[in-house]
Amino acid sequence: MYALADCNNFYVSCERVFRPDLWNKPVVVLSGNDGCVISRSNEVKALGIQMGTPLYQIQGQVKKHHIACFSSNFSLYGDMSARVMSILRAHTSHIEQYSIDESFITLDHVPAGEQKRYCEQLVREIYQGTGIPVSMGIAPSKTLAKVGSKYAKKYRGYKGACLIDTEDKRRKALAAFPIGDVWGIGRKAHAKLGLANISTALQFADQRELFVRNLLHKPGVLTWRELNGMDCIDTSEIVAKQSITTSRTFARAITTLPLMEQQLANFCDACARKLRMQHSLCTQMLVFAQTSRFRTDLIPCHITQTVNLPVPTSDTRELLSYLLAAFRPCFQEGVEFKRAGVILTHIVPEGSVMADLFEERDRTKDAALQRTIDAIRDKQGRNAVMLGTQLLPDVVYHADHRSPLYTTDLAQILSIRTA
Repeated sequence: MYALADCNNFYVSCERVFRPDLWNKPVVVLSGNDGCVISRSNEVKALGIQMGTPLYQIQGQVKKHHIACFSSNFSLYGDMSARVMSILRAHTSHIEQYSIDESFITLDHVPAGEQKRYCEQLVREIYQGTGIPVSMGIAPSKTLAKVGSKYAKKYRGYKGACLIDTEDKRRKALAAFPIGDVWGIGRKAHAKLGLANISTALQFADQRELFVRNLLHKPGVLTWRELNGMDCIDTSEIVAKQSITTSRTFARAITTLPLMEQQLANFCDACARKLRMQHSLCTQMLVFAQTSRFRTDLIPCHITQTVNLPVPTSDTRELLSYLLAAFRPCFQEGVEFKRAGVILTHIVPEGSVMADLFEERDRTKDAALQRTIDAIRDKQGRNAVMLGTQLLPDVVYHADHRSPLYTTDLAQILSIRTA
């Protein structure tokens, strides 16, 4: 049996841990440059505000309903996620972290009749230890566990944990579950199923496998099998991305090469770290910069450079050296670039690359240095060790509502004043 631990409204919950005055009040967390809503409290959801809504479109509701707005604080969220996951790891021999706020754990060590009570206790322990509310779905397949977590999140009667362990429970849960909300059913698949008059997860699960294969091919078949209680999805293959992107729209246009190089270095660093976390290497990367498409008074300019790497790598320094060598000749001083980004593609597993006997670069030492840098950053914060290109002041983003780094910076640790 699997259990999916899903943190409720995670970014909002992280902010509320240090702002208890905001419990049961409307709260949103915003994307980069305070642009769009990326996390909502239940109170905000009840107001009809959707994910991805630009902040400027809801200013009236923000004032009317006194909605608290926070700039995204990913250092805080990442640290809080690590704390939740550490508690989960203490309770299972196998954990698969699917995202920053979701993890699958196995319950093979827990007797069948005690699994729900066990997960209820785990939900309470996580809340007591971190302040983060968690919902858990328990089922024989990961997709069914995702369904269960949705019910646990929606209905308090489940006490934070919904168990789907019988055929009757499975059919009852799927009958009321919209097909568009099923994990693995994307927009295109949802549209195809709609044309076939399939609107619930149960209607989909009751179809013949041949019908599903002809309509949705192999990914649809895997989801169909999972909804029928067959464990067949390997999340490690899903998490290992085939491309990794970091890009931003700047609050103020960048017109100088040093400042642009700083941003590209930050993007490259973030991409390379994600690459190492999934134990992969990349063989190609793309760097781009562009002017605002909304500025009709400016001549459009769009730089796109593709870099083919001679040897697959995940080393930040190596990636950045190739990136800057390709980008610098194309940059035009004085042009107002509003957006830029880095994309790593052609990703392969770490162990699948054959070493070059004649290469002068000592990749063993490079890898050891990179691991040391990552370890220091994990312990001291991501800014503890930086490349020289990253050291310019970062002044191109709006973060007017960012909370302090309560858990990762001693200078910003929470102060408690007694009367």
